[in-house]
Amino acid sequence: MSVSKPPPPPSTSHLAIPPSSSSTPSSSASSPSATPHSTGPPPPSPVKISMQEHFAINVCPGPILPIPQISDFFPRFHDYPCTPPPPREKKILKEETFNGETGGGFKDGERRGENDGDREEAVDSDDDDTYLGTLEFTLLFDQENNCLHCTIHKAKGLKAMDSNGLADPYVKLHLLPGASKANKLRTKTLKNTLNPVWNETLVYHGITAADMTTKTLRLCVCDMDRLGRNEFIGEVRVALKKLREGENKRYNMGLERIAQNKETNNQTVEQGAVVAEEERGRILVSLCYNTEKGCLLVGIIRCAHLAAMDSNGYSDPFVKIILQPDMGKKSKYKTSVKKKTLNPEFNEEFSYEVSLDQLAKKTLEISVWDYDLGMSNDFIGGVELGINATGQRLRHWFECLKNKGKKVEYWHTLTQQGAPSSDKPD
Repeated sequence: MSVSKPPPPPSTSHLAIPPSSSSTPSSSASSPSATPHSTGPPPPSPVKISMQEHFAINVCPGPILPIPQISDFFPRFHDYPCTPPPPREKKILKEETFNGETGGGFKDGERRGENDGDREEAVDSDDDDTYLGTLEFTLLFDQENNCLHCTIHKAKGLKAMDSNGLADPYVKLHLLPGASKANKLRTKTLKNTLNPVWNETLVYHGITAADMTTKTLRLCVCDMDRLGRNEFIGEVRVALKKLREGENKRYNMGLERIAQNKETNNQTVEQGAVVAEEERGRILVSLCYNTEKGCLLVGIIRCAHLAAMDSNGYSDPFVKIILQPDMGKKSKYKTSVKKKTLNPEFNEEFSYEVSLDQLAKKTLEISVWDYDLGMSNDFIGGVELGINATGQRLRHWFECLKNKGKKVEYWHTLTQQGAPSSDKPD
């Protein structure tokens, strides 16, 4: 579309020379008819310009720039589903005006590539790359007592998780593979701090040298939230095979974010046989034959990593012991019930009046049960010690008969085969 310029009227032309002040009215009056019949220059031809240039005159001193669309500023307002638009490049108007070309002298591809690179760095700098803090702790393996001591000292520079810029941190420990409530330990919670100091020692009982070669200790730092769900801050993992017996080793490690479920499942599959063997738990038993009184002293000290039998993820365990062949009511004993725990500590001792010759022919049956009120109790696992036992169970029995008057303690793994044959659940 073009617009033609009409020639300016001769009477109002801005090129007409105004009359001089020296001219008199008499001279102008003497030739009144000379003006209309005077012949001037021919009118100029009309100039054709585009509509875009017409509107750009006196508006844009430089080259005409494309007008950005409203959708460039609001890329989310599209019909769903749609692919997100590429990031819009930032244009520097001063450089464009100065250089006289779009992009400040750079090609569109070059400028777009630089902007895309900057945006990718901004996206990558997410929580995965942020500093989560450090955790300082000490590990000690006591092989004589089958214990792993974990002393949690402190943490530094934790990531703020609450609206006040602080956190309520605590540390929870798991043994992998097979993380569950049975091998979960936890420190106390410290309020409103990013540099907590616990100095708290947590102990895993029933840890053997074989466990140290296959287990990994996971220490998770979390933020406690009373109104909602506790938030995960970061974790560290230590392979226990690197820890020597009796060595008090101190660690200072940076927290990381790890896909817990995926890695835990992988380790569980790899060590599936080990997990299946230990899922019922372990029991610490002491045996001592007292020659003066002529009796066998059986001590039920504690259990560790018991299987959860109740819907709340815990059990109410107690222990039964029977000396076979049955000697009547004096051969059956039962410990007290420990409520809602998978690592009960009993420290109870029972005695059987039996001669040493008869004891060599007997079998001691130990079973762990979950107490249920008004219902039949659930069998968790058991173990048999005697002349017909094998492995560590037989060794425990022989050492008791050989070392009279000496208390011999051993950890034993609970199995399904240890269920009492003649005693039914109460």
